[in-house]
Amino acid sequence: MTERYGGPVIDPHHHLWDLSLQRHPWLQNAPAGLAPILRDYGIDDYRADAAQQNVIATVHVEAGWSAAYPLEESRWLDGLDRSSGVAHRYIAGVPLDGPDAPRLLEAEAANPNVVGIRDILSWHPDAAKRFASRPDRMGDPAWRAGLAHATRLGLVFDLMLYPWQMAEALDLVRAFPQTLFVLNHGGSPIDRTEDGMALWRRGLRALGGEPNLRLKISDLVAYDHAWTLESLRPVIAHCLDCFGPERAMFASDFPVAGLHASFDEVYQVFRTVAAELSLDEQRALFFATANETYRLGLADPAEIGRGSHV
Repeated sequence: MTERYGGPVIDPHHHLWDLSLQRHPWLQNAPAGLAPILRDYGIDDYRADAAQQNVIATVHVEAGWSAAYPLEESRWLDGLDRSSGVAHRYIAGVPLDGPDAPRLLEAEAANPNVVGIRDILSWHPDAAKRFASRPDRMGDPAWRAGLAHATRLGLVFDLMLYPWQMAEALDLVRAFPQTLFVLNHGGSPIDRTEDGMALWRRGLRALGGEPNLRLKISDLVAYDHAWTLESLRPVIAHCLDCFGPERAMFASDFPVAGLHASFDEVYQVFRTVAAELSLDEQRALFFATANETYRLGLADPAEIGRGSHV
C-alpha cells in the first residue's frame, strides 16, 4: 500500500437543480424512493457535501432538464456564481435524434463552458428503471447523425447505458473513432445476479479495449444499496483492470448518490481502494484523467513541482 492521495480533486459528474423552476419532470413526478433529493440542490449545497474532499473543480452533467426548454440549463448554470470551481464546465443535454439537434448542438458548442453532451441511452424492460424511450437509439441513423455533428463540434459524448447494451455500444464506439466517449457510472451494473454481473464484466472488458473511451467510476451505490467497502472493492477493481487509471476517473454523482451514501463515504471508498496504487495512478483517478478528458486546463501542483526541479 502506498500513501493515500491528498492532492486536488476534480469531480467530473454531479448535478444541480432549482425545483422552483419546474424544469425537471423526473423530480416533479418522482416516486417515493427519491424523496430525500426532492429539494433544491445548489452550489452551496454541493460545497457543504464535498467540504472535506479538496474538490477544486467539477463538471456539471445535465440533470434531466425538460427537452421542452432547450439550452436553458446551460444558461441557468452560466448565471450562477461558479467562482468556487463548482460547475467549472458542463455536459449539456441534447436529444441527438431531435429535428433541431444541429442548431442546439451548435448553440451549446458556442458556449465555452460546455465541453460535452449527454443523451441517455439506458433502456430497461421495467419502465421504472428506464431512461431512454426505446432500446435501439444507438443504431438509429438520425441519432448517429447527431453524434457525428457533436463530434465535428469538438464535444465529448457521455455514454450512459445498461450492461446488456454494451455490445451495441462497442459497435458505436468503433464506428466513431474520432469521438471521445465517457462511460458513466462504471457501466451501470444493475443486475446483481451471478449472470448479470458476468455480463457486466464481459461487456466492460470489451469496451475497455477501445482507445476513444473513458470510464467514470461513479454512483456504484445506486446498484448496491447494501454496499460495503468489500462489496464495492471488486467492482472498482474490475473497472481499473479494464481501463487503467489513465482512462478512468472517480466521480460523485451527487446529490443522486446521496440516496445511498454520504459524499465522504463515497470518497472514503475511492481513497481506500486507490491507496493500493501508486500516487501517480491515484492522481490520474482523482484529477488528471478528468482534467484532460474535459479540457479543464487546470494546473496540477504535482506537475508544477516536477517542473521546478528540471
